[in-house]
Parts: sequence; C-alpha cells; structure tokens
Amino acid sequence: MQTDNRLLDDLSRIATGALGALQGVKGEVEQAFRQRLEKGLAEMDLVTREEFEAVKAMAEAAREENIRLAERLAALESKQSG
Repeated sequence: MQTDNRLLDDLSRIATGALGALQGVKGEVEQAFRQRLEKGLAEMDLVTREEFEAVKAMAEAAREENIRLAERLAALESKQSG
C-alpha cells in the first residue's frame, strides 16, 4: 500500500509540474500573439478612436455650416430675384 501512495504522490507531483509548465507556455504564447497582433495593427497605419472621433466632429460641423450657408445663399438669391 505504501508503494501505491508513493506512486500516486509522484504522479500527482508530475501532473502538477506539467500543468504549471503548460500554464507558463500558455502565457508566453498569449504574449507573443498579442505582440504580433499589435505589430500588425501598427503596420496597418490605423487611426485611433480619439482621432476618428475628432475628424467625425469636424465633418459634422462642416456639414452643418454647409447647410447654413446653402440656406443663406437661397435667401439672398430669392431677395435678389424678387
């Protein structure tokens, strides 16, 4: 019986060590994948969310200004022809 317990203890230690090694490998793989993904995204020359939102706000302001100017022009044209 003592031999069985010792064998089970040894197997348990081996399994625990293997699990720890696999977790370490998993962390390294995740880190390598994350670095590769970040490098790939950086090479794509993508804009940040903040840059996108700033340009979007500028476009909306320009569109509103264009509408105001078109309305003003229409009013001036109607006065001139009227």
